[in-house]
Amino acid sequence: MSYSGARFQNPFGFNITPWVKRLLLANGVVFLFTLALPVLILYLGFAPAAILAQPWTVVTYMFVHAGAFHLFFNMLVLFFFGPPLEERWGPSEFLKFYLLCGVGGAVLSLLFWEQRIVGASAAVYGIMVAFAMYWPENPIYIWGIFPVKAKWLVGFLVGLSLFYAITGGGAGVAHLAHLGGAAAAFGYLKSSWGPSAFGPRPQKKPQPKPQTKRRADAPVAIPSATPPRSARPTRADEEKLLDDIDRILDKISEGGLDSLSPEERTQLDEASRKYRTN
Repeated sequence: MSYSGARFQNPFGFNITPWVKRLLLANGVVFLFTLALPVLILYLGFAPAAILAQPWTVVTYMFVHAGAFHLFFNMLVLFFFGPPLEERWGPSEFLKFYLLCGVGGAVLSLLFWEQRIVGASAAVYGIMVAFAMYWPENPIYIWGIFPVKAKWLVGFLVGLSLFYAITGGGAGVAHLAHLGGAAAAFGYLKSSWGPSAFGPRPQKKPQPKPQTKRRADAPVAIPSATPPRSARPTRADEEKLLDDIDRILDKISEGGLDSLSPEERTQLDEASRKYRTN
């Protein structure tokens, strides 16, 4: 599986980001430990019935896997879909989002009180949903051959988990955890707490207001409740904004996010928040 598009380089060309690398290593190391000491699964896997006795498992279960194929698939998804998000959000926001989606999977898994849940599937489903929300038209190449748009591929996988969760099919797979991670990702990104799609906004220094004296009997101007017609954005203003955004996105494609100025980052962030609510 690989992805391609106007906004990204070849997946084998980008440098793996810091937290994606750490998560890959952490999952691999824990897997080796559980192979050597299988009893660790009882202390690291998430069992809803034991949540009060083992509350740490809400986090640790994300790093435990039931087999090599389970680990390989989850880490493959993290490897391809994680770096673009970490580059956009920054390391701390990416890690917070990853853990939040994993916890969301554990919360929904409470419906299966007697089962023990392991794996990073909830977290990586959240990563896939975030990728599809930001870049829905980006083609994902299945086996490096068949292109499928991100929104259709991720939508199919989430829909398949929903189908199995309702019908009880796909025994041995925590479909509710998948749905919990996807729901946590969608809800968080649509909320006011969600991260900016274009990285942290630069902090503007407050400008000191000039001190002016006013006579006690001088009239005070009360602003109108609605802005004058001339202050409202026109169609020409909208077209100019879209042209500016296209220019900035082309600049990102050529030189990456680091090539943007603080003003350009702010402009992208404001445009993202404006159109994301539509």
